[in-house]
Amino acid sequence: MVDIYWRIGTHGDQPSLRHPAASRGDWTPRRHGSITPALRGGRDDGYTYLDHMADVAKAAEAAGFVGGLLPSFPFTDDPFAATAALVRETRTFRFMVAYQPGFLDPVHAARLSATLQRVSDGRLVYNVITGGGGPAQLWWGDTVGHDDRYARTAEFLDVLKGAWGTTPYDLAGRFFDVRGAHLPPALATQPVPEIYFSGSSAAAIETAGRHADYYLSWLEPFAALRDKFAQVREESARHGTRPRFALRIEILARATEREAWAEIERGWRHVDPASLDFSAAGDSVGAARSRAFVKGPVHGPRDLEVEPQVWGGFHLLRGGPAFGLVGSYDQVAARLDELVDLGVDSFILAGVPHLEEAYRVGSEVLPRVSFPRTNSLTTTVRSAS
Repeated sequence: MVDIYWRIGTHGDQPSLRHPAASRGDWTPRRHGSITPALRGGRDDGYTYLDHMADVAKAAEAAGFVGGLLPSFPFTDDPFAATAALVRETRTFRFMVAYQPGFLDPVHAARLSATLQRVSDGRLVYNVITGGGGPAQLWWGDTVGHDDRYARTAEFLDVLKGAWGTTPYDLAGRFFDVRGAHLPPALATQPVPEIYFSGSSAAAIETAGRHADYYLSWLEPFAALRDKFAQVREESARHGTRPRFALRIEILARATEREAWAEIERGWRHVDPASLDFSAAGDSVGAARSRAFVKGPVHGPRDLEVEPQVWGGFHLLRGGPAFGLVGSYDQVAARLDELVDLGVDSFILAGVPHLEEAYRVGSEVLPRVSFPRTNSLTTTVRSAS
């Protein structure tokens, strides 16, 4: 069975890719068309962005997605806190919380997570992110170098898993020093969340080989993904593990291919030509890989279609990774089928706006895929490995 998650934005949303200004949520100034909150008769209508997040989660659950990813950035709500509120709004829907281990104590993270497992009946999933450096990393007060961040993440997960039990756990490590760490019985019996782990560098792949249940990647040209998965399998074999693979993919699907590309064309009118320089620096290997797939100058949106339906310009129309799928419902479903054949075991899909696109992708794309998938309305929550 293939697990398919949806993304739940923790930082507002656009009304479409054609309109770059956010109008959903209280993260930007209110304007005409703003909702959650909105003005009614000149007064706040009482709805909050958390209400909107709950609407997206319930829509995704009703559309058949097994769960939702809650991202974490300096400009968002905290996904752990948001999940605590949203679990009561859903029934079987899983919540994949993105977090950076460098900024939490691992024993506290174990207790926090076990509590969420207890109140949600085991519906917490981890998206462990180590950070790509630059201003966002400094926002956290973190100056640790790239490879050392992954070493710290590996040690963090060693401690978290070691403390998740009733037997006292000790570790005098390079980054963490704990003595007698353990959980009370009611928490220790909760399942450790499944771990989705991302990173394209050698240090990231080594850590994934030790700890990941799912190695999570952004979408790339299919041949590049095949090579990356082979590297992860080779590294994992050294640790005696066999990780599964997951992809984070933006989706723009319409009844016809022409309609889908027309939506991209309309959004392209708002693209700043200066943003078409794909030589930006940074120490995120994943971002550098994405830039490297774009060959030659970019004059229009179709210059970023690196292979059929695989488009590398989503980051120009909304925040997030560059690559996603653009095409008809049938075309997008067929490409998802190809990715499963390539070795993908789980997807995190997204579309703008999150609410309406959850219904569209759930009702038009997912029924067209041929692989067996887990359905949020017919499955029970699985214990994490």
